[in-house]
Amino acid sequence: MTGQKRTVTIIYYCDDGLELHHKVKIFAQNEVGRVIIPPAFKEGKSIIAVCDGEIEILNKIGDRILSVNYVA
Repeated sequence: MTGQKRTVTIIYYCDDGLELHHKVKIFAQNEVGRVIIPPAFKEGKSIIAVCDGEIEILNKIGDRILSVNYVA
């Protein structure tokens, strides 16, 4: 491990639901630049994507469905 840290945005589902979540975290990376996600963070989650840096998600799957249901 190089000891370097990297800021990433992780997109995931919790194992007990279908809502898409995301978190911005700082994790260590290995010598080839791959982020090392601790097992404690992975617990209870299905990780969909790991994005470099902090990203702002404007819309997620299901957002529009929920807004349409509230209007109807």
